[in-house]
Amino acid sequence: MTLSAGTPESTFRPDLLAGKHALITGGGSGINLGIARSFAAHGCAVTLLGRNLEKAQGAAAGIQAEGGRAMGVSADVRDFAALQAAAEQATSEFGPLDIVLAGAAGNFPAPVDGISPNGFKTVVDIDLLGTYNTIKACAPHLRAPGGNILSISAYGVPVPLQAHVVAAKAGVDALTQTLAVEWGLRGIRVNAIIPGPIDGTEGMARLAPDEKTRQKFIATVPLGRFGVPQDIANAALFLVSDAASYVTGVILPVDGGQNMLGGAPQYMMYQQMGLAQPKSGNTQ
Repeated sequence: MTLSAGTPESTFRPDLLAGKHALITGGGSGINLGIARSFAAHGCAVTLLGRNLEKAQGAAAGIQAEGGRAMGVSADVRDFAALQAAAEQATSEFGPLDIVLAGAAGNFPAPVDGISPNGFKTVVDIDLLGTYNTIKACAPHLRAPGGNILSISAYGVPVPLQAHVVAAKAGVDALTQTLAVEWGLRGIRVNAIIPGPIDGTEGMARLAPDEKTRQKFIATVPLGRFGVPQDIANAALFLVSDAASYVTGVILPVDGGQNMLGGAPQYMMYQQMGLAQPKSGNTQ
């Protein structure tokens, strides 16, 4: 399989994940699909799980066209029984799981008084409960020792207009570190990645639709640029590989240093963009 131009062959061995199997929630698009493609490029069979079966299967077909082994399955991460069935389906095709990546997420920028109780609950149910459900449903199929759990998290520091997400992802981080301790003696490593502003994703297209807004975002990043999906994929490849065999319980920011500046620069930017006021679209 041809590696992405963003990953020189010298960075990782082509057979880094040969013979392994990863289940990836939210794998039909965006950052998670980028990770899936990189896993497949390095020899890993990937099961892409999403609510939309057609989308998941289409993404899997794209990986197959590139020479990878992939399948798409459908489940809502809020539905534990559906996840159990999906895990059974995945392992019947590709065998036991070596990697579980909990990447499904829900998000929208809004001030607290613009988030309805149902809107808050929905994000918590998808981001936190969905992560727990994914790990719980996949655990019986995860190799031990040698298994890896990786979650896609978000900033645990105060981030304006993200109270619902920060609250949910703080739970994901705590779950990650608790499981790292609890399952360490099983030989299962548990880590998480915090993506920064990543170009070419649906979220950034929505938040920064024009060049002026893009420059405002870039000004909040010490490295002075957006990340690209391959940046997250590279971090994921490292964390699930044997190169990180002594790494567990880590919440890794891949954000160009943005987290070190705290939430103030982002809040000022959101104010200038007019996002700091409640909007009816954010109260669902």
